[in-house]
Amino acid sequence: MPNWDAELYLKFSRERTQPSVDLTARIAIPDPGRIIDLGCGPGNSTAVLRQRWPKAEITGLDGSSDMIAAASRSYPHHEWILGDISAWSARIPFDLVFSNAALQWTPSHEVLFPHLFAQVAPGGALAVQMPAHFDSTLHREILETAGNPSWRHLMGQALNALTKKPPSFYYNLLQPLAARLEIWRTEYYHVVDSPQSIIEWFRGTGLRPFLAALENEEQKMRFEELLLERYTRAYPPQNDGRILFQFRRLFIIAYRA
Repeated sequence: MPNWDAELYLKFSRERTQPSVDLTARIAIPDPGRIIDLGCGPGNSTAVLRQRWPKAEITGLDGSSDMIAAASRSYPHHEWILGDISAWSARIPFDLVFSNAALQWTPSHEVLFPHLFAQVAPGGALAVQMPAHFDSTLHREILETAGNPSWRHLMGQALNALTKKPPSFYYNLLQPLAARLEIWRTEYYHVVDSPQSIIEWFRGTGLRPFLAALENEEQKMRFEELLLERYTRAYPPQNDGRILFQFRRLFIIAYRA
């Protein structure tokens, strides 16, 4: 897996940040003292947490040095930690363990989610948002492109790079542990200039493992060319010439007694 590119990720910063705004608004904790943002990226979601709870002690953790460097430049007064979410444990439990669009990159959710919930202090919450677009046009066209005979033998790891579980999985996993559990899905309609913009969007996230699996730049260019042809057919322009593409996200808030 190549290193994350903070500049590419932030090209669509408003659209990527909005789910963290929506998740934060639903968290029913009036005044959490300590918050950690797991998979904080370049700090955009951490800034949302700071805006809602300006007096809280907030820490951001991410596995990418490029993301942590970008966060440190943008928000130098925050605490940033380079670390692996799957190996992270709290020395002192946090009032809010928060993660926006990061845990889908971490395997073994049957182990990870109970572990993260165990890091929550009494009266606190685990709040998570993850993409849930795996049965969508966006993802289906990538899978069809990945099935091309020129490179499908290379795609085993890419096809399993993201953890894909239904809402019922998280309900059954967390319901016995939580005092209260909220789960919902939201479908966002993003307005972009062209089908090429969709590729640029996904190049910063879910397209990465597929491009990384290819053997050379020529294959990567051809993969994107074929995907662009598919997106051009799948996403017709609106009356103003721009493109609407749907992106579904899953939200979970588990409260501890």
